[in-house]
Amino acid sequence: MANEITVEEYVKLNKNEITLLDIRSEAERLIKEIPNTLNITFEELGDRIDEIDKNKEVIVICRVGDISTEVVEILLDREYKARSLKGGANALFEYLKNHKKETYIDAKGMACPGPIVALSDTMKELNDGDRIKIESFEDAFYYDVEAWTNRTGHILVSKTKEGNLITAIIEKNTKKNNESINEERHDKTFVVFDDSLDKAIAAFIMANGAAAMGRKVTVFFTFWGINILRKAKKAKIKKTFIEKMFGKMMPRGTKKLKLSQMNMGGMGPKMIRSIMKKKDISSLEELMQSAIDHGVHVVVCQMSMDIMGIKKEELIDGVEFNGVASFLGSCETSDATLFI
Repeated sequence: MANEITVEEYVKLNKNEITLLDIRSEAERLIKEIPNTLNITFEELGDRIDEIDKNKEVIVICRVGDISTEVVEILLDREYKARSLKGGANALFEYLKNHKKETYIDAKGMACPGPIVALSDTMKELNDGDRIKIESFEDAFYYDVEAWTNRTGHILVSKTKEGNLITAIIEKNTKKNNESINEERHDKTFVVFDDSLDKAIAAFIMANGAAAMGRKVTVFFTFWGINILRKAKKAKIKKTFIEKMFGKMMPRGTKKLKLSQMNMGGMGPKMIRSIMKKKDISSLEELMQSAIDHGVHVVVCQMSMDIMGIKKEELIDGVEFNGVASFLGSCETSDATLFI
C-alpha cells in the first residue's frame, strides 16, 4: 500500500526527522515498550491530535498494523504526512530480535572518564537489543563498565581482559523492569571551594562520569573555587578599588591555577598538564566543556561572587547563578555530596 512503510525501510530512517506515533493501549505498551515514541491511543487521538508535529513525517504503529492504517487516513485528511508501519509493533520486535546491531567503540586511546562517556553517548543512539563492543586499555574501565551497567540497567553481556586489552559487550535495555533504578534518587552534588588545578580536574572527572551514568549532576562553585571559572582575558567592567585588588590577587582562568601540593613555583601545573597530554587524558578545559555539553549544572554562588567582587562578565559561558537554597535543593535529591 502507498501509505505503508516496511520495518526494513523504517529502521533506515533518520529518527530525528520523524515522529513515531504509538497508538497501542497502555497495557500493550507495558508489556513491551518502544523507546522515543509519542504515545497517543486511538481513543485519545481526537483530543490530542494537535500534539503531533506537522513539520515531521508521522509513522503510525499499532499492534499488528491494522488500526494504524485508519489513523493514517485521519492524519492525511488533516494534511499530515503519514504512513503506517506494516505489521505493526509485532513485526518491529521480530525484526529487532533477528537483526541486533553491534556498534564498535575504540576507546584504547582514552583515559577515564573517556570510555564511559563515549559508551553513554553512543548508547543513546541505539535501540533496545542493540549491542556495543568497546575496547580499552584503561585498567579502571574493567570495573567501571560493570558499575555503569548496574546503575543504568543496560546488560553487560561479556567482559574480558587479555593482557592490557579490556573488551566489553553491552546490550541496550530500557525496559520497565529498570523503573526501580530510575525512581531512586541518585543525583550527585559537588561543592568546589578550592581553586587548585588538581582538585578541579578531580571534580570534573567525577562530574563527567556521573553524567555518563545518567545522573543529574550539580557542581557548585563557591569562594576561591569560582576562580576556576574565570575567563583568561580581562573583562572591561567597572569595579571598586577593593574588587580590583581582589581580582589582581586571584588567578584568572584555568591556565593560572596552582597545584594544592608540589606547585614548585608554577612548574608543578606544567608537569601535570604535560603528563596528562602524553597519557591522552583530557585537559581540565576539555573536561569542563564536556561536562557542560552533557548537561552538568555548573553553578556559581552569587553571594560569594558579591563578596569577592567577581562579575558575571568575567566567567565562562554555560554557568548558572544560584544561592544556598538551590544548593540545598540539589543536595536533598542527591545520594552523594562531596566537598572539594
